[in-house]
Amino acid sequence: MNINQILNELLIRIEKKNIIRDAPMKEYTSFKAGGSAALLVQPINTEELAYALKVLSEHEIKHLVIGNGTNLLVKDSGYDGVILRIGEAFQEINVTGERMEAGAGVLLSAAAREACTASLAGFEFAGGIPGTIGGAVFMNAGAYDGEISQIIESADILTKDGARIFKLKKDELELSYRHSILQSTGDILLKAVFLLEKGDQETIKARMKELAARRTQKQPLSCPSAGSFFKRPHNHFAGKLIQDAGLSGLTREGAQVSPLHAGFIINTGSATATDIIDLMEVVRSTVFQEFGIMLEPEVRIIGE
Repeated sequence: MNINQILNELLIRIEKKNIIRDAPMKEYTSFKAGGSAALLVQPINTEELAYALKVLSEHEIKHLVIGNGTNLLVKDSGYDGVILRIGEAFQEINVTGERMEAGAGVLLSAAAREACTASLAGFEFAGGIPGTIGGAVFMNAGAYDGEISQIIESADILTKDGARIFKLKKDELELSYRHSILQSTGDILLKAVFLLEKGDQETIKARMKELAARRTQKQPLSCPSAGSFFKRPHNHFAGKLIQDAGLSGLTREGAQVSPLHAGFIINTGSATATDIIDLMEVVRSTVFQEFGIMLEPEVRIIGE
């Protein structure tokens, strides 16, 4: 079945305005670089998401579910499958006592503000991570000695074929460093419940302000990037290895190893996905030659 046939079947249940052909993925990813996807579908509710997954699974069409696109790079040659983008329709937040329930499309910054407003502590570390709840649970996101596994209680999951919704408790999510069970099952997070602690609102605000200042000082926030590009090697820090290899500031066309934080690859304004990938490979090979450590990208790279 070709893309036109898939499009027609999706249009049975999803409005045309929410489906984009040849979608330029640089407009939907934080790197602001890369090729197009054959189709970009933006479901407005769980029913539409389930329907789209059902259609794509039945016809064995390659597809990927994304949120804010902050950990994704699409190769310049494009992606000949379907991107399902979870956005505004999945941005509900509810707080009850010490529990905060947040939809998969909720920005981590918004969730952190909501927790602060409710005088709930524990979510401060995530306030500056430029992603959504869905992506954060998918990769067990973390920063400043905090990570999702420390605060999540349960999650509502939709099977990858859209057939069933079920709940997973924290232990069943198999959370470890930048990993969750969702990476192996392909199932989709709909919403998560976080168990936080009652705290002093001014103290929480101060902590969030402190972490924001540290990010501004140490991270290249003014340039498009995907955050820390590489996973942290065992007993090492990727940024320090890259810096010690003398690679800070190294460029390939429009891509650069950030002089401010060597763990970041940034788009200086004109980078293509190829520039970024080429620079990634130079960094990996050089660090391996210098230290015998092969860096693994944290960023998801897709395309032909």
